[in-house]
Amino acid sequence: MTRINRNFTKLPGGYLFPEIGRRVRAFSAEGAPMPLIRLGIGDVTLPLAPAVIQAMHRATEEMGRRETFRGYCEETCGAYDFLRFAIRDSYLARGTRVDDDEIFVSDGAKSDCGNIGDIFSADNVVAVCDPVYPVYVDTSAMAGRAGEYDGEKWTGLVYLPCTAENGFFPALPEGKAPDLIYICSPNNPTGAAATREQLKTWVDYANAHGSVILYDSAYEAFITRPGIPHSIYEVEGARTCAIEFRSFSKTAGFTGTRCAYTVVPKDLVREGVSLNALWNRRQGTKFNGVSYVIQRAAEATFTPEGQAQIRQSIDYYLNNARVIREGLQAAGLTVYGGVDAPYIWCRTPDGAGSWEFFDRLLRQACVVTTPGAGFGPSGEGYIRLTAFGDAGATEEAVARIQRIL
Repeated sequence: MTRINRNFTKLPGGYLFPEIGRRVRAFSAEGAPMPLIRLGIGDVTLPLAPAVIQAMHRATEEMGRRETFRGYCEETCGAYDFLRFAIRDSYLARGTRVDDDEIFVSDGAKSDCGNIGDIFSADNVVAVCDPVYPVYVDTSAMAGRAGEYDGEKWTGLVYLPCTAENGFFPALPEGKAPDLIYICSPNNPTGAAATREQLKTWVDYANAHGSVILYDSAYEAFITRPGIPHSIYEVEGARTCAIEFRSFSKTAGFTGTRCAYTVVPKDLVREGVSLNALWNRRQGTKFNGVSYVIQRAAEATFTPEGQAQIRQSIDYYLNNARVIREGLQAAGLTVYGGVDAPYIWCRTPDGAGSWEFFDRLLRQACVVTTPGAGFGPSGEGYIRLTAFGDAGATEEAVARIQRIL
């Protein structure tokens, strides 16, 4: 008889965002008194940049001609040289060394953050920041690395509390060092961005203990403060202990287009084995690569025209973040983030629970947010709001929230 992966049955309920969707649909079916404004799921709303669309058109036309048609991508790391070289040069422009054969193009940072576990032993101990992007936790559970869920947290994971008291960046754990350490900066959901000194502490720790940092840098384009690292490889020693994930989703509006990349340095070796070679083998076996048309679109984001155009979109979203941050502060709420990230992390008023305040905002203001409890135990007592909506709708949402507080 066929047996299933029982780790999936240990997962509590549904993934966070489908549960939000269920509640929103139920409320809508009752008859919402106002149009809903969605500041919950972090999906972009602005269209793709003109340079990106033009590149897609050209590539589509190439695919319709015999002499320029492309089939399977047989170039290094399953990515076309033109895109890998453009990514490599973008690192070099910031003074950071990343070789082109260390860059693996994929269909999303979410996929890679979960799939990277394939190249590691199932008995590795995983550490996650708390609160945390749910994918790190759920995919660790699916792989059998999380232990049992006790109703609040997983018994096999090392939780690294990120609270207002520590500036939403974790302290080094006590006791046995974890093997795999997920760090996200700028952080989803708190919006905090790690300093060079903070990252250096973890790089030194990982190198000293043979751990590997899984560094999610999907929101680096939103960094505004000088001196905040855009890549962990700006930190000395990171090439021997860190894998970096990046995405075009929020940077260039590719949430529906799908393209990202992961950097695995050739200097990163464990048990005498190159992790770059292992990831290359995994991707070559399980993934046929991102389409030629989409890779050409991604390449266009690195052109001068593309850079200027996507900068306009990022500035638009950052202005939304400012409106939310300042508006909620004016309403008397305690808020964090929204400076180096498109996320605002808001403490619930009067000790309300995360889902309780979520429901209040939904039913009284018709504003959809994300309850902090869905990101882990330390997320209880907070909600997350995203800046990816329409500017006018964002201002209206803030005004509605102010009216009900």
